[in-house]
Amino acid sequence: MRAFVINKYKGPLQESDVPEPTVGERDVLVQVQAAGLNVLDAKIRAGEFKQVLPYKLPLIPGNDVAGTVIRVGSKVRAFNPGDEVYARPHQDRIGTFAERIAVDEADLALKPASITMEEAGSLPLVALTAWQALVELGNVQPGQKVLIHAGAGGVGSIAIQLAKHLGATVATTASAGNLDFVRELGADIVIDYRSQDFEQLLSGYDLVLDSLGGQNLQKSLRVLKPGGKAIGISGPPDPAFAREAGMNPLLRLAVAGLSAGVRRQAKKLGVSYEFLFMRASGDQLRHITALIDNGSLRPVVGRVFPFDQTAEALQGLEMGGIRGKAVISNP
Repeated sequence: MRAFVINKYKGPLQESDVPEPTVGERDVLVQVQAAGLNVLDAKIRAGEFKQVLPYKLPLIPGNDVAGTVIRVGSKVRAFNPGDEVYARPHQDRIGTFAERIAVDEADLALKPASITMEEAGSLPLVALTAWQALVELGNVQPGQKVLIHAGAGGVGSIAIQLAKHLGATVATTASAGNLDFVRELGADIVIDYRSQDFEQLLSGYDLVLDSLGGQNLQKSLRVLKPGGKAIGISGPPDPAFAREAGMNPLLRLAVAGLSAGVRRQAKKLGVSYEFLFMRASGDQLRHITALIDNGSLRPVVGRVFPFDQTAEALQGLEMGGIRGKAVISNP
């Protein structure tokens, strides 16, 4: 089977012939027809997560899939050969930059009927991230104020739409060329991050979804109202994440140290900070499917690359500038 693999951290993606996936009794074998490209894939290739996600090399990356079911394990009841499906595979079983992948049925959902395979392939990771940030952790309610950074990006473009669906007033940051685009997605307040300082313009926010970290996260804490929450998806990781990931005590201590400064600052301001490393969930994808098919959410695909160009596509993603998501297509 053809696949693109990482043979060493910081090395290039290389096409390789790899063994067929092993299909367990609760697995679904999917013919990959579209695979979203994510910043997470670039960070995994660069070795940024090797302490917390100790993948064994060589590794097939890829965290989004849409395709057709080829066969199912003996205990699978919810899916049948021929079904069109999509998923974010479990973090221990990524590998969508390949012709086929075996996915646990719990992580899988039927593809939304109203969109293309490429659009479906763009969604799972970013839509689940937005859902888990805004619905699960954020508990966003009608009338609340939400700031979403990088609104034209993969997560941001879905999060703006979901926050509006939940009834929030939404502010976002974007470049000058994307201001009209994020308004079309539903943003109420749009800030050009190159020429305007969001900290000077915003205050009293209930929630911030931060995908940038560093100084941006620190400033985000200061636009929250007392009791507000900042959710970070690019870090730093916090002690709760270390516990859930089952890290050893020494590693837990190290991870706690990474976010100690920002958590201290948050406490001083009377707000909170949580790190989100999204998880796979077929159940949540079914909620997302309903929102897509009723028109509440629409996928944003900025560019489609053929499967043969997977390595170049990942390299291009690291340079930025793509609205929404880039997708690999292998029809």
